[in-house]
Amino acid sequence: MAKIDELKTILAEVLEIDTQAFDKETQLLGALPEFDSMAVVGVITAMEESFGINVADDDIDATIFETVGSLLNYINQAP
Repeated sequence: MAKIDELKTILAEVLEIDTQAFDKETQLLGALPEFDSMAVVGVITAMEESFGINVADDDIDATIFETVGSLLNYINQAP
């Protein structure tokens, strides 16, 4: 499964919405009412499990969660 598809699955499960039409330009934080602080925690946890990454507290910043693409870039750059 491509990383973007896996990320869309995570977002669909955490936000409980249909994400099939999401692409890299899809706005997240501030654009989707479902994407609140609790959803951010859920997405981080699911990303760590699915992608085998460790999201450090210092890395958490609103810009990472702006769009699907910015979140995907973070995943791709994670050690």
